[in-house]
Amino acid sequence: MIMKGQKINDRYQIIKSIGEGGMANVYLAYDTILDRDVAVKVLRGDLSNDEKFVRRFQREALNASSLSHPNIVEVYDVGDDNGQYYIVMEYIEGKNLKDLIKKRGKLTVTEVVDIMSQIADGLSVAHDSYIIHRDIKPQNIMILENGLVKITDFGIAMAMNATQLTQTNSVMGSVHYLPPEQASGKGSTLKSDIYSMGILMYELLTGTLPYRGDNAVEIALKHLKEPLPSVRDVLPDIPQSVENIILKSAAKNPKNRYNDAREMYEDLSTCLDESRLNEPRYEYQYPELDGDNKKFTKQVEQAITVEDSDNKEKKEEVSVKQVTDDEIKKENKLLIVLTSIFVCLILVVTVLMFFVKGMLNPKVIIVPEVAGKTVSEVIRELQDAGFEVADEQMEISDESIAKDLVVKTNPASGSKRTKGTVVTIYVSTGDSKHEIEDYTGQNYREVKGELEAYGIMVYIDKKEVDDPDKYDEETIIAQDKEPGSKLGPKDSITLTVPDIVTQYPDFTDGTYTVEDVQKFCDEYGVTLKINELEDSSYDEGTIIKQSRAKGYTVSSGTTLTITVAVAPTETECNPLDEFCETEEVE
Repeated sequence: MIMKGQKINDRYQIIKSIGEGGMANVYLAYDTILDRDVAVKVLRGDLSNDEKFVRRFQREALNASSLSHPNIVEVYDVGDDNGQYYIVMEYIEGKNLKDLIKKRGKLTVTEVVDIMSQIADGLSVAHDSYIIHRDIKPQNIMILENGLVKITDFGIAMAMNATQLTQTNSVMGSVHYLPPEQASGKGSTLKSDIYSMGILMYELLTGTLPYRGDNAVEIALKHLKEPLPSVRDVLPDIPQSVENIILKSAAKNPKNRYNDAREMYEDLSTCLDESRLNEPRYEYQYPELDGDNKKFTKQVEQAITVEDSDNKEKKEEVSVKQVTDDEIKKENKLLIVLTSIFVCLILVVTVLMFFVKGMLNPKVIIVPEVAGKTVSEVIRELQDAGFEVADEQMEISDESIAKDLVVKTNPASGSKRTKGTVVTIYVSTGDSKHEIEDYTGQNYREVKGELEAYGIMVYIDKKEVDDPDKYDEETIIAQDKEPGSKLGPKDSITLTVPDIVTQYPDFTDGTYTVEDVQKFCDEYGVTLKINELEDSSYDEGTIIKQSRAKGYTVSSGTTLTITVAVAPTETECNPLDEFCETEEVE
């Protein structure tokens, strides 16, 4: 088990656990060489013992480390430390999409198109290199506060490709997004990721999964033979162009899907254009349930029916055979081990009889007490006692012993050593630790800067509050270290600030002017872009459209586009036109 403060590969110092899964545990760690926070994913013990899986895991993780895109979590390092296999990745402060779905239920169409566009954009880079993720699901998609999406788990997902459906601990969370070709054992292609993205898009829009069941096999069978439920049955107002993307990406027959993520990204980028909102429903060109899928479905259903009756007899046959073979092997092995131990004992006793007497007789002296004495005093006492003193002295912080006085030695005072042993002296640097105050109510940026000047690692945690109007988003509301406690370099403290989320209002409700929107954007660091539309059906200056819907999270550095109605431009009249009325000049 990985403990807080433990170092992985003598480099990555574990700070805390931030997640547990069926395949690996994730930790927040500090990279002591590059001075940055990282996420370290350590394989669970059962997978670490599978040599075939480990080799594949290392190979695929290294391949994933070659991917570079803003929407893909960067992989920094891959290795093992005494049999613990790990991946070091970019640390993301955000939530995964599964947490967002649990909190919000379902997302708006604009939000879903934005999120899916980012996922498709990131995957298109992987698909260009023919790298298949194989495990696209909301748990593997992180979203930052500013709306930026990050795809994670490339290495582990690809290495898990050979995992069977019966391993429910690691697969149950993924089977809801499992392409039919993977369920039927045909293997994965680029189009397998497309299917999983279609199921994910369905879930983000509706807040529910299209296929559910009591176990992994039952759900996999539904992916194989049940038609995809209509999104428009749940959300009648959704544009047909959006539903068409789900129909095309989540088609059971790969021939009916997008060829790769880049093609899906291009479709997503135009699906909300007015010209596409009422396009015809997507019709499949090829049959959805092919012969291979039907055959596999039938085989699985038959296997489930006869499994219970066959299992008992097969297990008994295997058990009898294994016991017979194993007992013979164990008896032979035990005989060899006992014989070896007996021979070794005879040799050891013989050697000790000749040499142990001389080895136990060297002169032993005691290291003197040194704490609180000057360096010169300690050197003289050690040399008088018969010890050698190391040329280099070590420094150590100590609250109880004044600066420049000796704190301890190595070997320690009171220990017995032979004459001539080299002793190292440790000299006090005084109390270098900083006393922690009560920081609640203060600005976390100021406190963070002050503490980091002392070498203390500061982590910021966000917590939802009941009444957001009472708090400023940068005000500290809690801390994990008591006031009066002392921290030194590399010690850590976590400061908690309120998790205040600002959302866009409905600027099109007729109560907002362009000036109101500009003030809102200036306050929250949002860039405002204004498009004008000639439309006489609206009063001039009316805001008729906004790019980020009501309820969408406001993030500094993003852009908001609004469409404002303006009066139609009057065209000049041609005097030669018989219908043109001109004023007579007197």
